[in-house]
Order: sequence, then structure tokens, then C-alpha cells
Amino acid sequence: MERVEPLDQEEGFARPIDPRRRRSTRRHVVWPLVILIALIVAGVLVWRSTRAPEAVSPPQAAAPQPAAPAPQTGAPKYPIEAASTAPPAPAETLPAVAESDAALQDAMAAVFNGVPLDRIFHLQEIVPRFVATIDNLPRQTVALAKMPVKPIGGSVETTTSEGHTLLRADNAERYTPYLRLMEQASTQKLVATYVHFYPLFQKAYQDLGYPKGYFNDRLVEVIDHLLAAPDVPAPIALAQPKVLFEFADPSLEQLSAGQKMMIRMGPVNESRVKAKLRDIRHALTGQTLPR
Repeated sequence: MERVEPLDQEEGFARPIDPRRRRSTRRHVVWPLVILIALIVAGVLVWRSTRAPEAVSPPQAAAPQPAAPAPQTGAPKYPIEAASTAPPAPAETLPAVAESDAALQDAMAAVFNGVPLDRIFHLQEIVPRFVATIDNLPRQTVALAKMPVKPIGGSVETTTSEGHTLLRADNAERYTPYLRLMEQASTQKLVATYVHFYPLFQKAYQDLGYPKGYFNDRLVEVIDHLLAAPDVPAPIALAQPKVLFEFADPSLEQLSAGQKMMIRMGPVNESRVKAKLRDIRHALTGQTLPR
């Protein structure tokens, strides 16, 4: 079956959700994992300015890794049963993917009580958006219309030095609320909840165009890809050949969308995100990666 590419154009999916609203008594904390992805993907939408800077060539970075998932043959490489989780919750019938938004909105409202969810998340097609975003991160472009989150506010701030345009260090401050939510989230709890809802993610991944694929394998593969993002010291040189800013160094600009987003959040934030990704990967696989 041919892989189905996500849509390119945005639809108006967001709608207000009252954080006090409840539809069930069971609570699942799946959304810290989405917050983590939100932190990585939201930066692409604020990579804009109107000034055309000059380019500069910083040190060479690592070459990009392959974007496409490896063909699935036989048993999964990272079976979901191997994930380290809390004792399983009582059996519960999950809704179909197309009917899962209400349950997930309730879970989000319970976790982020008082947070205006419609300002942060797209609240329809939640599971397909998450799966499509994960799948796209190792590619050159991310389908913005399928992101689960809305862009981080503010504009890209630059400075100049010796005729070159540089990314200002204080751009990283825009990620602070996402980082706080990410680090406060219990890795064990979010992985346990991911395991609970895993059939929905697996079905959405198959519907995306991988009928023989295994979404947990793709998730671990993408985590490894993000962990391989090069550590680029500040300041980072920029170029603006058209409307959007780009890295002045071609070897950075050719990296995947996910790795470029890791770099854009700044070296300190990138280190914090990588630490959380390692924790999640360990909980998913039982493996400890060297730091």
C-alpha cells in the first residue's frame, strides 16, 4: 500500500474546551508526551522575519540521517509489551480513532486544569496529528497542518556582529513554559498511559500508509534521530534568502526538520529535551543509552 502523505493546508480544527468539563472518572496522563513533541515542532512556525541578513559559515555539523522508516519484517524491534510501566489499569474499551477526540480532550482538561487548551493544541484529529508529526520529524519538512500544537508566540530575534546575522540567545526563553511542563511530567506515568492508548496510535500509523508498520518502532527511531541532533554552540548564524530564516551553514540547513528544531531551541534547552527523551526511551525499551 502506498504511504499517504499528510495534508498540506490547515483546516480550522481548534475549538474552546472548558477545563472543568468531564466525561468519565478515569484519568490518563498521555499529554506530557505531546508537550514534548510540541516543544520540538512549534519552533518551525516562528522562524520568520522581514530583514535579509548576510550569510556566514559556522563549523560543519553531522550529516542528516535517513528519513524513511525501515521496512517492517516479522516481529517488532521494540515490542510495546517491553515498556516499563506501572501496574496496568483495569480493562477499558478504547474508542475508535475517529471517535477518540472527546476522551483525549477530557484527559487533557484533567491534566492541564485552568490551561486554555484551545490556545495550545489543535483539539480535533488528535491521534492522527500526533502520529503524523512523529513520522515527519526525521524528514526535511513537517506537515504544519497536521501538527498537534499551535506555534509558540513571539518572533525570531536576531542581532548582528561583523556584518553577520545571528540568532539571539534569548529566543530560547519562549520555550520555557513547554520545558516546565515537560520536566514536571512523570516519565513512568506518561509511558504507562501511552501503552494504554497504544492501539489507537498503532491504528492511526497503519492508516497513514504503513499497514505492516509498528508505531512504537517508529517512535523509538524518531527519538534516536532527535538525540543525534548535533550540538551547535551559540551564536548561530542565519540567512534569509526569501521569507523564512535558514541556517547560514548548508550542512545545518540540510538536516531534518526535527533536528533543526532541536537546534533552534538553543543548546541549554536542547540538552534538557534530550535528557527527557533518553528517559522516555529507557522506559519504552529498557535500554540505557550512553550520554
